[in-house]
Amino acid sequence: MTGSSNYVTAQEIRDRIVGGEVSATEIMAETLSRMESLEPTLNAFVTPTPERAMEAARGADRLLAEGGEPGALHGVPISVKDLINVGGVRTTFGSRTMAENVVEDDAPSVERARAAGACIIGKTTTTEFGCKGGGGDSPLSGVTRNAWDPSKTTGGSSAGAATSVAAGVTPFALGTDGGGSIRIPASLCGVFGIKAQYGRVPVFPTSATPTLGHVGPISRTVRDAALLLGVISGFDTRDPASVSQPVPDLLAACEAPVDGMRLAWSPTLGYARPTPEVLGITKEAVHVFEDLGLSVDLVEEVMDDPVELWSAEFYAGAGTRLKDALRNSRELLDPAVAELLDGALEGTIADYYGKVFARYALREEVRRFFERYDLLVTPTLPVPAFGAGVNVPPELPDRNVVSWVYYTYPFNLTGNPAASIPCGFTADGLPVGLQVVARTNREADLLRLSAAFESARPWANSYPELPV
Repeated sequence: MTGSSNYVTAQEIRDRIVGGEVSATEIMAETLSRMESLEPTLNAFVTPTPERAMEAARGADRLLAEGGEPGALHGVPISVKDLINVGGVRTTFGSRTMAENVVEDDAPSVERARAAGACIIGKTTTTEFGCKGGGGDSPLSGVTRNAWDPSKTTGGSSAGAATSVAAGVTPFALGTDGGGSIRIPASLCGVFGIKAQYGRVPVFPTSATPTLGHVGPISRTVRDAALLLGVISGFDTRDPASVSQPVPDLLAACEAPVDGMRLAWSPTLGYARPTPEVLGITKEAVHVFEDLGLSVDLVEEVMDDPVELWSAEFYAGAGTRLKDALRNSRELLDPAVAELLDGALEGTIADYYGKVFARYALREEVRRFFERYDLLVTPTLPVPAFGAGVNVPPELPDRNVVSWVYYTYPFNLTGNPAASIPCGFTADGLPVGLQVVARTNREADLLRLSAAFESARPWANSYPELPV
């Protein structure tokens, strides 16, 4: 693993452009060249937008030349997952049934990133309708590959976002997370990924899974994620569920001391089955928090596995939204996705609402847990990256395309802020992630702990070897 001039933080890019050391168009030319050279290896982009990206960069340079006030992301290249609308560009959801779906307007997160000066280079790949945690593939875009080992999966569903950031194409990306879709590929690709409190980042148009879906950053550093998250957060009338309180100073949180924080370390949450190697790497990483002087309690059981509650909500929503495609163009869909959606639509209203109320009980159980602790720490995933295009890791054959992830989906049900921190590598050189979960609306706690870990165990100076 060697260093690379492509691995520059978003803050550094912005400061260099604003300081006149380099132009936004020069940065963009380098970015687009790297994207193009890596696509045969990674297949991270379903819709590159190089002409739009260069025009945005030229606009950033014009603004400075005319004495305008640069935004927080001025001239910084960014990608957007293909579940999030960029006006004038197609949003395909990774599906052949939506291959020509050009949208008119930006999603709120895109609108805010662009207003802050970010320059969008394209739409990144996703599993079909975001419905798979494994595989990193879709019928429309094919298989997206892990920058650390192209024979391995990126995970899903923010597949292209995570691997392109790991490969140094852009310093950060916009992803989505309905059951772990930011944290899963962040863990497998060795980058930082965060879903904030449910509703912190407004979502529009309404998601197929509106009570589970989050939009958030994937980045190489904690501070870049905090920078982007601060820009895209805040109430929006188009999403009445969005958090209306003022957005915390998330960059300042990265500098705050961690003294006195109470941590719970749960290797399994009470039901997960991590591999011995993942368990060993994450357990060793937890010692970093103890070395920082924090109180860390081992908590073997946090909850029962809520996978049935999550599946009922996620697949009922997705299945309802896609029932016409299931009926009329099933042959175009990913068979694994179609099978899951079939099962969800077979349930009764009584079954569904029984799980809705069980979800509220889980939410209260987790709220009480966080009366005792500030943060919960777990492995992000039970396994490292497995075969590219494979839906379920071979170690967990009894789980399905999402249930194998174990650790991430509970916190979409509860809405708590959660992040995946790169914490080490397997003997085969594959990244492993450590999940940190915070109390309601306490992204600041999440970021200050993540930043402290990053300072103690820096990861951003390790890079995958790629054929550029």
